[in-house]
Amino acid sequence: MSDLVTQAPNLEVHEVPDGYIVYQSDRDRVHYLNKTAAIIFEFCNGAHAIDEIVARVAAAFELGAAAHDEIRTGLDSLLREGLILSPSK
Repeated sequence: MSDLVTQAPNLEVHEVPDGYIVYQSDRDRVHYLNKTAAIIFEFCNGAHAIDEIVARVAAAFELGAAAHDEIRTGLDSLLREGLILSPSK
C-alpha cells in the first residue's frame, strides 16, 4: 500500500511509562497503547505508508519478516479504532 498514514485529528496523547494513553474526544473514548503500539502510532505521521511503517517497526525491534503480520494487525487495530487514518481504508 502506498497511501500515507496519519494520526487522527483531535487526539489527546499522553506518554506513560509503558506506552501512551490516548483520549479520543469525538468518540469520548480512552485507549491504552503499549510500547509497540505507541511506536507504530508515532510512525503514522503522514510521512510513511503502511508497508514502510511495517518495515520500520520490524527494524526498530530487530524482528524478521515473520513479525510483519503482527505489525499489520496492530495497524489495523489503530485504523479500526479511528486513531489513525489511511486514504485507502
